[in-house]
Amino acid sequence: MQLVIGNKNYSSWSLRPWLLMSAFGLEFEEIQESLQQDGLKVRLGRYSPTCRVPVLIDGGLTVWDSLAICEYVSEAYLDGRGWPADLRARAHARAVCAEIHSGLSALRSEMPMNCRARRLIELTDAAKADVERVDRIWTDCTTRYGEHGPWLFGDFSIADCFYAPVAWRFLTYGTPLSDGAQQYAARLRHHESMERWLAGALMETEIVPEDEAGIDIPGARF
Repeated sequence: MQLVIGNKNYSSWSLRPWLLMSAFGLEFEEIQESLQQDGLKVRLGRYSPTCRVPVLIDGGLTVWDSLAICEYVSEAYLDGRGWPADLRARAHARAVCAEIHSGLSALRSEMPMNCRARRLIELTDAAKADVERVDRIWTDCTTRYGEHGPWLFGDFSIADCFYAPVAWRFLTYGTPLSDGAQQYAARLRHHESMERWLAGALMETEIVPEDEAGIDIPGARF
């Protein structure tokens, strides 16, 4: 398998399937493309009709969109283990994934993922409401399924992968969270595969100006 991703510092969509495949120990070739606008559609158009990342290439099959990739990987390579085994928990997990995938747009637009930065921003009321919603999701899931494990639905799942970029965002912008949500975010950021992703991001030098929201925090260090 090949997984086409963007810049690790900024590409939140790429992180989702990369984290799933890495966390479950799958072997795949990583193909990284620059997210600079110059020639972007031509470069990404070699992989999929959407001209976006991520893209999974598995033999003669091409799958684009992070959720579709994760669904395929779970079915084809993980015997469905990407989702909770319990039917009701699985439906719940899919619902919270769909919510971050197609909603919470103020959070995603005002707080671009920028792993290696520490920045100050002023959020709109809409973005603050999205942050509160994520806090409730994390607190509810870890409380409800906590007896089965430390992740959103007990065992590590696609749901954790989908909220992984948000965990980086909250660290970057110093977002206040409830105790339970903060503890979950810290566990997620310290997952072995997340630390590998961050190590890659810290080695990059590419700057995407439109994703450099806010202002630098003087003296901030990793």
